[in-house]
Amino acid sequence: MKGIKVISQFCLAAALITGLTACGQEDTQEIKVGATVGPHAQVVEAVAKEAAKQGLKVKVVEFNDYVTPDAALADGSIDLNSYQHLPFLQNYNANHNSNLVSVGQSILMRMGVYSKKYKSLEELPDNARIAIPNDPTNGGRGLLLLQSAKLLRLKTGVGYNATVNDVIDNPKHFELLEIDAAQLPRTLDDVDAAAITMNYVMSAGLDPKQTGIYMEPKDAPLAVMVVAARAEDKDNANYKKFMQIFQSEATKQFLQDTFKGTIEPAF
Repeated sequence: MKGIKVISQFCLAAALITGLTACGQEDTQEIKVGATVGPHAQVVEAVAKEAAKQGLKVKVVEFNDYVTPDAALADGSIDLNSYQHLPFLQNYNANHNSNLVSVGQSILMRMGVYSKKYKSLEELPDNARIAIPNDPTNGGRGLLLLQSAKLLRLKTGVGYNATVNDVIDNPKHFELLEIDAAQLPRTLDDVDAAAITMNYVMSAGLDPKQTGIYMEPKDAPLAVMVVAARAEDKDNANYKKFMQIFQSEATKQFLQDTFKGTIEPAF
């Protein structure tokens, strides 16, 4: 009996040290990955299924807002999250005294210029009415998109803080209309073009190949989504394995089959 007691104590110690539930059993630890409801959660669910095939347990935790996933990551409620671009993550750190870091790029969700009236930027007429988002971040993003398309020019250095007051060259005298981002797809019947983020393109059922006339560059900081972790955990072996699976051919194929080009791999 004494020998059995010693073996049991050894098994308990092994479980505490290695994370095994008991001697000889597999590690039941799972990675909790936060993602916002919709495409981000869909992609992580696909990665989780692939991870399961490779012996890595991943639980997807869905969120309905854009602040809670970082708060949950910071307080340890989840292990990783996948829903944001790097500037958003850096802004969260600055405002909440947290230390969250990117552990890899995930998907591209590009803003684009869309039109139901014209097939190219060159067709846009003088005095065309172009709608952009009315919120500060995406409004500036829309203006930078129009500048990237060489439709207008902004003051040097304004970046994503740009407003319509920062337009210093508008050769075709476009009328810029600031509209709630969620309503932009509905404006396409009334305006000549609109700068729309991909999440609203998808929710409205728009096809970038049919109505998109210019897309944000693939290296645009706000187009590239990342997977985030706490800084002290960035070298965790299981998290690295998760990212390897995320950035795999299997995930690329899922994105192609599921989203048909609206969401693209950022890796």
